[in-house]
Amino acid sequence: MIKVNSAKIIKVNFGNVLKIMDNKSIGYSRFGEAYFSFINYNKIKGWKRHSKMKMNLIVPFGKVQFVFYNHISRKFKKVTIGETNYKRITVEPGIWFAFKGLSKKKNIILNISNIKHSPKESESIELKSIYYNWGS
Repeated sequence: MIKVNSAKIIKVNFGNVLKIMDNKSIGYSRFGEAYFSFINYNKIKGWKRHSKMKMNLIVPFGKVQFVFYNHISRKFKKVTIGETNYKRITVEPGIWFAFKGLSKKKNIILNISNIKHSPKESESIELKSIYYNWGS
């Protein structure tokens, strides 16, 4: 299951505050780890699937297109978030995902997950293994 949650920008003199979530937010289950990933312009990372990790993905800088693939229904869901569309995507375990950097500036993704990352609970495959037309 993929859920796009609203996120709040609090306007403050001398610099805004980008609120992501708290322990009462939809998609929060518990805290395991938070980390940043960078994706360069027009580059694609993926495909990856977590067996236990619930992810909360935020893009505070840049713009990133996420594509999620349900291997059972064989359907894709595309969600683009970033500075001009400030949202949080909650991703349940078992969903394949890949993502593409859309901004020529830095594209930074924050993942707030319910467990600490472990290679034993995730699986990665080559991008060509699941066909998706990423466009130009």
